[in-house]
Formats: sequence, C-alpha cells, structure tokens
Amino acid sequence: MAAHSPSGRPAHPRAGSPEADFHRDMLAIYDLCAKAGFRPVMLRRLVLLQGGVAAARALLEQPGQTGLARLQQQGLAEASMEALILKPQYEGLFTPQERKLAATLLAARTLSRSRGRLNAVADRS
Repeated sequence: MAAHSPSGRPAHPRAGSPEADFHRDMLAIYDLCAKAGFRPVMLRRLVLLQGGVAAARALLEQPGQTGLARLQQQGLAEASMEALILKPQYEGLFTPQERKLAATLLAARTLSRSRGRLNAVADRS
C-alpha cells in the first residue's frame, strides 16, 4: 500500500525503487491507451491518488476498469496492468494470490479473444 504524507496524499515512492518504477509504468499504460484511442480515466485517477501498487491492487478486484479488453483488441495485452504485475521486477510488490489473479485475468481475456476468432472462422464455414 502507498504510504501517505501528513496531507493525506500518497507519498511519492523513492526514485529508482520498484514501487516508483511500477507507478511510472502504470501511468504509461494510460498514455498508451490514449494513443490507442481510449482513456481509462479510473486507472489514471487511482494511480495518481493512491500510487501505482495500491491502484493495481484495487483494480484487480474490479476487472474491466484497466483497459485490458481494449488493449487486447489493439493487440497490446502485453502492455496491460495485468501483464505489468507479472513482470519479474515487480514480483516482490504483489502477493502470489494477486499475481495469480492477474495471470488468470490476462489468460481469460486472451482465451476469450481466441474463442471469438475461432467462432468467427467457424461461422464462415
């Protein structure tokens, strides 16, 4: 969880720390989504208010708010929050259960997309 300053705002993680890198990478997801034509406003707001790690934890419990589906449609699922959580350099920031949930959400979205393509091919037959 992000440490908070006396003002109640999240304290900035120490520069160069895994938390700071994750926070930066979470904000980069919003920028990538914006370039792809959509803006996951809730993701950005939570990152700015709570910090990247706390926002990721909150969003894991709210699938559909991270832009994963839209990134998948653009062929960019590897740039999703769920994929970010699974990167080896961030392993220590999340529990095994959180990482498993991220992997499950990512795999489910990928399988769902694949099934859709297979169904579309089958419908043309």
